[in-house]
Amino acid sequence: MPISPNSGPTGGGQTVTITGSNLSGTTSVKFGSKNATNVTNVSPTTVTAVTPSGAGEVGVTLTTPGGTSNPLPYFYLQSPLISGLSPTAGSTAGGTSVTITGNNLNNATVNFGANPGTVTNNNATSIIVTSPAGAAGNVTVTVTTNAGTVNAGTFTYVADPTITLIDPNSGSDAGGTSVTITGTNLTTTQSVTFDGTTAPGLQINSDTEIVVTTPPGTAGAVDVVVTTSGNSVTSIGGFTYVTPPLI
Repeated sequence: MPISPNSGPTGGGQTVTITGSNLSGTTSVKFGSKNATNVTNVSPTTVTAVTPSGAGEVGVTLTTPGGTSNPLPYFYLQSPLISGLSPTAGSTAGGTSVTITGNNLNNATVNFGANPGTVTNNNATSIIVTSPAGAAGNVTVTVTTNAGTVNAGTFTYVADPTITLIDPNSGSDAGGTSVTITGTNLTTTQSVTFDGTTAPGLQINSDTEIVVTTPPGTAGAVDVVVTTSGNSVTSIGGFTYVTPPLI
């Protein structure tokens, strides 16, 4: 005579289904010493009931005019507790790996707003989940286990950046050239690299304009990469290092 689900929150309130035989006329369902509520005879083989509050493992028994059943194990679980969510922003295209930390996180599912994420690793103290695609803006991240659903924090979807102009697009290989990069969705820019080297002096003027100073480099055309909290965009060969003349 199985019970499904066989675990739930300590506060009770979970609807469970008990299946077996000769269940007609069920008069009560008990979780340990406590009576369940809303006991319903669905059929001679199925009864539903709502769990009372409890803790730990208890035996579930069902009573009919014919007697009381053997006990079934039911496990009361602690509600999930959240201590961290990182990162808190990612691309509207999805695919951001997000780590959620806390306690009582086993067997979790995670939603970003109304959309489910893909859990790739999960234990009692952490969840690693890949964000689904979403519209630009904030959504609430929720974690659901058999013990209930909790708010894990806010995740911000950021549209992918673009680069439309690099001005000037050449400068000394000694570095030190002030460069203005024009594009879109640049407000959350975290770094700009020239041939893999991070440019110092990042200044965000607007969503469409940032200014950096070139680091030293090797003469020739190099890639410029702008990384935001949403994603990265690359201007291939977007800046050319030039060796100054020597007289």
